[in-house]
Amino acid sequence: MTFAAGSAAHLARLEARSGTLSGPTTNLAPGFVQANLAILPRDLAYDFLLFCQRNPKPCPLVGVSDAGVPMIEALGHDLDIRSDVPRYRVWENGKLIAEPHDISDIWREDLVTFAIGCSFSFEEALLALNVPVRHIEDDTNVPMYRTSIETVPAGVFSGPLVVSMRPMKPQDAIKAIQITGRFPSVHGAPVHIGDPTEIGIADIANPDYGDAVRIEPGEVPVFWACGVTPQAAIATARPAFSITHAPGHMLVTDLVNADLSI
Repeated sequence: MTFAAGSAAHLARLEARSGTLSGPTTNLAPGFVQANLAILPRDLAYDFLLFCQRNPKPCPLVGVSDAGVPMIEALGHDLDIRSDVPRYRVWENGKLIAEPHDISDIWREDLVTFAIGCSFSFEEALLALNVPVRHIEDDTNVPMYRTSIETVPAGVFSGPLVVSMRPMKPQDAIKAIQITGRFPSVHGAPVHIGDPTEIGIADIANPDYGDAVRIEPGEVPVFWACGVTPQAAIATARPAFSITHAPGHMLVTDLVNADLSI
């Protein structure tokens, strides 16, 4: 696949590369696929690949790099994994040690990058069919929560399912199920609607990642599997070294959202 320079997605990556873009990528470069990242040493890559295959709702793979190669050509023109995300997270032994804007100085020749579909992609389809998205309305990051639902283990990787939440009127929630169900490559249909305590979320007003959003009277919380789930699995596995994106700070690719619809 050939991608052209100068697309909105390419310009977003250049802004991240220069440091101009440092915040969440919600509603940035509409029409283009955004991706979560998990970057791991080669000796853990098979286990993580298996983890993604066993947990396709939270971990739908859209691209995998060769070891040591800081690009995934199938995802975009002039794409550099080391600099084109607004904010990264660096982990040592499962503990977060830094949140840099560039990882060129810590890049290693044994690192494998996994790009995982992001729910920001299906939000374009929701908005196009007049389904409001609260965190876009309020210009905040989407709220994300660790749940009591366990992922299917693979090798050293296991842990809780992480979900993102969007409050909606019941009629909009029904439309959202129909719309997002057409996008399995970016998490697909919701995994839960309604009472958050049923999936282990004790306080909807205090997300584990992202920002809290208002829930208006008559609205219900709608939960989707989230690509931050690998970060919970990495925290459980405690690899000596790994890198992820910061929640909400995605890699904007040159893939087109509409091409992911089934």
